[in-house]
Amino acid sequence: MPDTFDAKYYERYYGSAGTRVHSGDEIAKLCTAVVSFIEWWQHPLETVIDVGAGVGLWRDWFKKNRPKVAYRSTEYSAHAAKQYGHEQRDITKWHPTARSGAQEFDLVVCQGVLPYLDDDGCAKAIDNLAAMTGGFLYLESITKRDIKDVCDGERTDVKVNGRTGKWYRTRLEKHFTEVGCGIWCKKDAGVLFYELEARS
Repeated sequence: MPDTFDAKYYERYYGSAGTRVHSGDEIAKLCTAVVSFIEWWQHPLETVIDVGAGVGLWRDWFKKNRPKVAYRSTEYSAHAAKQYGHEQRDITKWHPTARSGAQEFDLVVCQGVLPYLDDDGCAKAIDNLAAMTGGFLYLESITKRDIKDVCDGERTDVKVNGRTGKWYRTRLEKHFTEVGCGIWCKKDAGVLFYELEARS
């Protein structure tokens, strides 16, 4: 990934009200929605890992709203890891392990990370995300179409790898069932969905 995730980057896309991609209030709504769906599907939510945690908005929400959930956060950026208190990790090369094998989390959050990776690194990252997911993955990854039709170039860093949605789905569907709105369920998680809740 590029070594551009410095203080200026975080000020532009997370600090300044005029150029930030999302506010804390907006991310709080997203957190509430994702967690509410997981609770609706009656899956335990005791452990969370946030991969590419940025300024820590998901952590803030969990601390306030689900303080008993064990939350862990990682960041590629040396600046963000130091400034916001995350472990510095590279998701293309790392996933957490426990004595019995891969350590799994009830929820894995990966918001805005994958488009910065080249194709090979992104494919490895998806496999690593799958290895650490015991229940659900929340994934936000803008596509080529999003860059053209959806993203505001002033508020979103669009100098990224614009892959197709099909490219992502082909690799994600090896491990996950897509349930919509960026939420994916690990295939072996044992969660039952109504027929129209999940993409078959």
